[in-house]
Amino acid sequence: MNLFGNGLGVALATPFTPAGAIDTPALVRLVRHVVAGGTDFVVALGSTGEAAMLTEDERDHVVRTVREHVGAARCLVGTGATATAQTVAWTRRAADLGADGALVVVPPYAKPTQTGLVAHFTAVARAAPNLPIVAYNVPSRAGANLLPATLAGLWPLPNLVAVKESSGDLQQIGRIAAELPPGKVLLAGDDPLLLPTIAVGGTGIVSVAGNVVPQAMARFVAAARRGDLAEARRLNATLLPLFDALAAEPNPVPIKSALALAGIADAMPRLPLLPATASTNDRLRAALAAAEAAEATHA
Repeated sequence: MNLFGNGLGVALATPFTPAGAIDTPALVRLVRHVVAGGTDFVVALGSTGEAAMLTEDERDHVVRTVREHVGAARCLVGTGATATAQTVAWTRRAADLGADGALVVVPPYAKPTQTGLVAHFTAVARAAPNLPIVAYNVPSRAGANLLPATLAGLWPLPNLVAVKESSGDLQQIGRIAAELPPGKVLLAGDDPLLLPTIAVGGTGIVSVAGNVVPQAMARFVAAARRGDLAEARRLNATLLPLFDALAAEPNPVPIKSALALAGIADAMPRLPLLPATASTNDRLRAALAAAEAAEATHA
């Protein structure tokens, strides 16, 4: 069974105290909140988790804390780095800490060729052969695009089980879905593209919005997967203002503000990111209130 092939995944934010330390009680609250809301798996140390801003000790602490409180949900750990050697080390470390899988992003900043991407993902997968690997394609952050033909050449790696596709290119997403081998899965990487991704053959999502509205996102995924188009469209319309507000500033700035508005965690990110502007907070407040009112009507 593919552990990350079905349902709702949430890319966890990493809460900080106003002084800048990891806020462990808030992280525990967040994990419990998303799991209680119907999340199937969580992602620790992704871009939403500000993994690039954490020390090695902080990385370990986040993984241990999430793993301890995630219950029956699975824990996927972001292990991608610019250098293949660092990615290998972090992937092995994630396995040592009890992760259920590793989320491996296209190496940022280096801008490797497609041949280089094949070599990179092959080296990482072979270095941790018993750990499921989810490739993460996000050209806007990485500076390189994992093309469908390249991904097709990587699927024979037995522990490469899924791709989180965040290119935003519906044609590319459709081609990946059309070429998926048996047992491999496509996960939407952007909340606004959940419905079209599942429509072409995806089976789940790694969501940012799920940090704050996991129940609504879980219902959205379930409706889309069972082909209930009317309900999926309704939920998409309900959540679209929130999706838009969460994209108003660089991730995870808006979602951290949304978590603060929900009373779950402080809004503070780490430099070079700054807290959300007043206008973004106003948009988030309105979007959250509208989503809550809409869901109360259909409860």
